[in-house]
Amino acid sequence: MTKITKLLVANRGEIALRIMRSSRELGIKTVAVFSEADRQALHVRFADEAICIGPPPSAESYLRMDKIIAAARQTGANAIHPGYGFLSENEDFAQAVIDAGLIFVGPPPHAIEIMGNKIAAKNAAAKFKVPLVPGTAEPITDVTKAKKLSKEIGYPVLIKASAGGGGKGMRIVNNEAEFSEQMERAVSEATSAFGDGSVFIEKYVTKPRHIEFQIFGDQQGNVVHLFERECSIQRRHQKVVEEAPSSVLTPALRKVMGEAAVNAARSCGYFNAGTVEFILDENKNFYFLEMNTRLQVEHPVTEQITGLDLVKLQISIAEGEKIPFSQDELRIRGHAIEVRVYAEDPANSFLPDIGTLKTYRRPQGHGIRVDDGFEEGMSIPFYYDPMIAKMICHDETREAAIEKTIRAIDEYQITGVATTLGFCKFVMQHNAFRSGNFDTRFVEQYFTPEVLNNPNADVDEGKVAAALAVKLFDEKDQSTLQSAPSEGINRWKTNRT
Repeated sequence: MTKITKLLVANRGEIALRIMRSSRELGIKTVAVFSEADRQALHVRFADEAICIGPPPSAESYLRMDKIIAAARQTGANAIHPGYGFLSENEDFAQAVIDAGLIFVGPPPHAIEIMGNKIAAKNAAAKFKVPLVPGTAEPITDVTKAKKLSKEIGYPVLIKASAGGGGKGMRIVNNEAEFSEQMERAVSEATSAFGDGSVFIEKYVTKPRHIEFQIFGDQQGNVVHLFERECSIQRRHQKVVEEAPSSVLTPALRKVMGEAAVNAARSCGYFNAGTVEFILDENKNFYFLEMNTRLQVEHPVTEQITGLDLVKLQISIAEGEKIPFSQDELRIRGHAIEVRVYAEDPANSFLPDIGTLKTYRRPQGHGIRVDDGFEEGMSIPFYYDPMIAKMICHDETREAAIEKTIRAIDEYQITGVATTLGFCKFVMQHNAFRSGNFDTRFVEQYFTPEVLNNPNADVDEGKVAAALAVKLFDEKDQSTLQSAPSEGINRWKTNRT
């Protein structure tokens, strides 16, 4: 077993800080890498050492494997943690780190490869009897063949890109008449976004809930789950509010779904942190969706209900240690809710906002945690994901956690940019959310800009400014920006998951 003595964090912002803090508590030195846009970033100032790896565009900095590995060698780091987004689910990067004689704090490259392809992931899961949504078992590009299969499955169906994520290459088709057009659009979008036009077709669940299980495996073959997270409050297929545990899972269903998540991990020889995502229908049937082979953005809610530090656990597993507990020893403690604070305008289709944090004051109090990478006076970088912070509230019951979240939102002071705080408060106060009777269609069913009581919602100047921000972004060289997988660091137009 090799101990990690110096850890390079191949990421930025709040997740880089979060990893560095746990590392420091373990007595591990840290190295930050940064682009020229992040020279004054908090993670750069916090680390023991920092190396500039290039210009602001991701493709010239945070996506440069060679520069990251060179920085590790230059500083004497013997391990690399990828965080989430950027290179975190890139099997070539994981392999390059290992080939360089360094420890990769994450899963083995072959597991990343299998689970990074939706078709391969489904095939692997099927061998371990993990429930799958009825659909195609192999990628397909032929429209005629796909139409025939869709008729057999039964409409509505969902067309999804076999590579990538973030809602790209995804189309819901309600009937045969509109199938050909939607299929062609999905293939074209998938080709443009991922360089792979293959798609698969599956039965579309009309009232889906997005339930995911945090899993951990060690290099000795032990795998456990750390219970579920409810991630159904989304906009543009991207999560905004997450909670743990889910309000709809019974102990019996939790046990069955947890065992399925563990089996999904075993299907690809998985170790370290991962998340198995399921769709749950209105009849409590669940189906494997995908596996994210990294630490999730929303991991803090799992930490709050288990009392575990997931980054410390990642590090110990990367060093070759066994998981220090069994499944039976784990218990759910209270309820946790996370709201993502994005620099976006909910009153204007969640368009990204840009500017300087003129006021930035975090909420405080028992059971409130804020993971961020900003302070007052800093600007929101144009090149990266617009998430300012994650605010996590924990209490003994779901009702108490909701009330604490509302209080914390009211206490959170941010001026200079539009944020999603008002939308998150709307969610907390809505009867559908409070009752637990909601699904992934929450935004389209219940949300309109008017509910925010935003006095500037109808001001044309605001709409023009937001549209201009997007136009300026679109005019940037798209080849220098890279979408990140599921939920994390990526360009604004394809914000994750």
